[in-house]
Amino acid sequence: MVDLRVSEFIEKERSGAKGQRLEMLERNLHGTIKLIETVLFPVFGSLDGFRLEYEFKSPNGYNFYADLFHEPLQTVFECDGYVPHAELLTRERFSMERQRIRTMTLFGYRYLPFSWDELDKKGEQCRRAVYELVGRCGHGNANQGIRALPIQDRELLRLAANGRIFRQPDAQAWLGLKEDTVRKITRRLMDQGWLAAKGNGNARHHAYHITDKGWKLFWGNGVGS
Repeated sequence: MVDLRVSEFIEKERSGAKGQRLEMLERNLHGTIKLIETVLFPVFGSLDGFRLEYEFKSPNGYNFYADLFHEPLQTVFECDGYVPHAELLTRERFSMERQRIRTMTLFGYRYLPFSWDELDKKGEQCRRAVYELVGRCGHGNANQGIRALPIQDRELLRLAANGRIFRQPDAQAWLGLKEDTVRKITRRLMDQGWLAAKGNGNARHHAYHITDKGWKLFWGNGVGS
């Protein structure tokens, strides 16, 4: 289903493109597809508001392109492969890339680049970065999805969203509760899939983080739309 949605999105973008942008859309888009399937579609739930090979002009009139531009968040998302030898990137190309990024900044666009290796090996971490962006920008249905939770559960989930990684003492200080009570709340959120633990051995040595499922509960469905 995701493959079909991505294919339809690409064809729709191609149908409305012309000139150099159309040439860009007809090239190898493996990195962009990887970014969509691994991060953007799981987070946003759709490709509404996205533009592929988004075209913008520098102050001197030069045309630049961005892999994926999300209009509601005014954010550029890109996937880059690893270039093992500096000589593969000419000085002129390097300078043009700096100018492209400066132009994004001048236009007020946010820029979130990811490497292929990150997408391939650290997909959850990449998605978490986008969830955090959505939260900081104030988009989506923030706090709507967690209203049904008990207040202590909700506050611990909020700690995870604000602090990313936390341990039991952090949670005790945040909630103002005893260790046993905090451990029960943490376990309950883990059983529901909202939190996950990192670490081995005794539970008190674990660090906890919010999961993809937890982010979706926290920010609601259709984030950024």
